[in-house]
Amino acid sequence: MIEHLNRAMDHIERHLDGEIDVAELARIAMTSEYHFRRLFSMLAGMPLSEYVRRRRLTVAGAEVLDGERTLLDIAVRYGYTSGEAFARAFRAMHGVGPGEARRDGAVLTSQPRMSFRLVVEGNSSMEYRIVEKPDFRIVGKKARVTLVYLGINPEIAEFIKGLGTETVERITALAGTDPAGIVSVSDDFSPNREEGSELDYWHAVVAREDAVVPADLDVLDVPAGTWAVFTNAGPFPEALQKMWGDVASQWFPSNPYEARPGPEILRTRFVPETGDTEAELWIPVARAARG
Repeated sequence: MIEHLNRAMDHIERHLDGEIDVAELARIAMTSEYHFRRLFSMLAGMPLSEYVRRRRLTVAGAEVLDGERTLLDIAVRYGYTSGEAFARAFRAMHGVGPGEARRDGAVLTSQPRMSFRLVVEGNSSMEYRIVEKPDFRIVGKKARVTLVYLGINPEIAEFIKGLGTETVERITALAGTDPAGIVSVSDDFSPNREEGSELDYWHAVVAREDAVVPADLDVLDVPAGTWAVFTNAGPFPEALQKMWGDVASQWFPSNPYEARPGPEILRTRFVPETGDTEAELWIPVARAARG
């Protein structure tokens, strides 16, 4: 998997001055476009589109300083429809406009070329199971919130606080099993999952089959499919965020599965007198095609 990802990165480098087709990148990486975008953002810490933009402006910056091409020629070469659009993007990354950079020999910002490698840590293991789950319903309350990668999400915290005890108790009463009890559900992400984009957050349960759902609660019907279920324990939210990173950097590259569209479900339980949480993370997956 890592070898194929790096071949896709090579393809990006060869086409910085042309069209970069995500479907072609996914083909080179021997995975789906959805999984390629998802895995790239988890491994790189930024969306694919942002990485490509920053790499283009990095090599464009070198050409600006070189002085052999006109600024308009450089702008067009790297996909900008006008000198003004190029100048705005250039200034946003480098802190100076291209004309000023060429005239004064400014120090520019560089986005290094990325490559990926698999790091195997012999002193730790990742606990997971694969579950084939029939169709089910998620029932609860949802809100559209901003994606935050590090630390507690204040919008989610405020949303949960505003639900009230009575509403949470009614939701909890509808719970089935596996996962049991109240869960956090993330769904309907932006394609690149960039920080600051929006997603649907649910404070909900996986409802039992005979549950009668009150009209004031939200419902998400989830089709049957395969799920990878990961577990860990540790300080909240650091341990959970580390688990997300380990899934991307270690589990996916080492196992014959890829992410598929669907809600991601998190069940957490606080461990009394420790400050730690026990977490169970459900990610929708499919068997990966291997050529």
